[in-house]
Amino acid sequence: MSTAKVETGAAKQGVDLDNILIEEVGQFGRYQIVTLLLAAFPVIFSAFASGEYIFTTARIPTRCFIPRCDNPDPVFEPSWILNAVPATSSGFDNCARFADSLVGTNATGVCPAEWFDRYRTLDCERFVYENEDTVVHTFDMACDEWRRSQIGSIRTIGTLLVLPITGYISDRWGRRVALTINAFNTGWLGLARSFVNTYEWFLALEVIESTVGAGAYSSCYILVTELVGPKYRVIAGATISTMFALGQVILGFIAWGVPNWRTLTQVLYAPQLLVVSYFWILSESVRWLMSKGRYEEAEAILKKVAKTNNKELSEKSLAALRATAESEKLVEKPKETWLPILVVRSRVILSRCIVAPVWWVTNTLVYYGMSINAVNLSGNRHLNYVAVAAIEIPGYWTAILLLDRIGRKPVLITAYWLCAACQFGFAFLPEGYEGLSLALYLIGKYSIAVVMTSVYVYTAELFPTKYRHSLFAFASMVGRLGSITAPLTPALALEVWESLPSVLFGSFALLSGLLIFTTPETLGTKLPDTMEEAEQLSNKKPTTDL
Repeated sequence: MSTAKVETGAAKQGVDLDNILIEEVGQFGRYQIVTLLLAAFPVIFSAFASGEYIFTTARIPTRCFIPRCDNPDPVFEPSWILNAVPATSSGFDNCARFADSLVGTNATGVCPAEWFDRYRTLDCERFVYENEDTVVHTFDMACDEWRRSQIGSIRTIGTLLVLPITGYISDRWGRRVALTINAFNTGWLGLARSFVNTYEWFLALEVIESTVGAGAYSSCYILVTELVGPKYRVIAGATISTMFALGQVILGFIAWGVPNWRTLTQVLYAPQLLVVSYFWILSESVRWLMSKGRYEEAEAILKKVAKTNNKELSEKSLAALRATAESEKLVEKPKETWLPILVVRSRVILSRCIVAPVWWVTNTLVYYGMSINAVNLSGNRHLNYVAVAAIEIPGYWTAILLLDRIGRKPVLITAYWLCAACQFGFAFLPEGYEGLSLALYLIGKYSIAVVMTSVYVYTAELFPTKYRHSLFAFASMVGRLGSITAPLTPALALEVWESLPSVLFGSFALLSGLLIFTTPETLGTKLPDTMEEAEQLSNKKPTTDL
């Protein structure tokens, strides 16, 4: 039955891999499930690598070293501390002390208030740290908030650079090679960083690691989604996102149990080296093998998929698949107008190329910004981080549940504006409402998780097939500006205004929700193949012929 369908289709318009998956080997059988489970480990390890700096560079409470009072091995909070250091609402000042008066002589362990001029304060010349758990102590960054925050920002620049590098390796040598190289580079560079003793080397290895190793997630994503049938691709993508969130949850618990930054880094990065074995465990992407003319290898994998899924794959279907691939190579591509010129010529497409990057900047700024700032909420920073990561999971599946039922635009507008409302509520909530404050924060993160899944689908549907990947990549690349800025938001909160990050997040979410009104609903419409079809999306009525 299924073979007849494929052969009939071959006679009319050729057979592609989706035909084979749908009609013969199975869209999401045992083989695809095993591949997805195997891919979960590199994805979880990617979550470790992407969030590790939040804990290894976390703030440490500090105070000034008081020469007249402290001994060579000072206690962080001695009984006399408020005689020498200004009081604050949370305890005492971390970065300043009272100037010395002319009264009294130095005596360790004794530190009366009259020894200090309470009308003059000085910046600390030397610091006492509550603990030695993070690089803040190792590199003496006590009150240098910008220097501390820029570690995460510089690292994120590497995640921008890794996209074209991994893309080239993946398209040239295969998805498995890209995954293996990225995992190996992440593992050994992370382990090397755990032994450095200077800020400059630490920063350099952070950006090098992310530049040549942060592509493991995208490699796994492509490997999995290229193997499953079209009906299950969104679900497979949501599952990978769920695994990433699970990795963040596990990271929070590991960081809680292993506070020292050197040991923590080694615990998180050593397992990355095991992913090198995936070169021999995972099968290469059938689509990539077909594109390279390696038909025998592709056919062997398809036969293995069919056998594992208890399906039958006919030789005629394989021959038709190979013939289709060969005929596509023989088609001469006409000379095309440069894409930027085509975009500028179309006011509709140009408008989408302007608003889509704003959505992506908002997504990455709010998503990463909320994860980073979670450790600065009141209470246990590790549990806060775990809760903020875990709330993403229902967000991803809410999007999957609603996108095909109520439409793309209602989901996106509601999620953006709910996120904005939570951000503004969190920013201006009076003190003393810790439970409500945490609830607003978690609902805000849940909302941006809904957006993250939805905007992937929606952005792709707004652009024509021929240029979809390029225009989608443009929006995504510009969106990285948000993730580069996000690590700096804790410094903005400390140096400028405590609520500034939340107001910034809320403003971008409010704007993005408004911009959704400028683009058409795509639920029930056929994916546009040409610029003209993409322009006409606003005028098309939904169709059931998907």
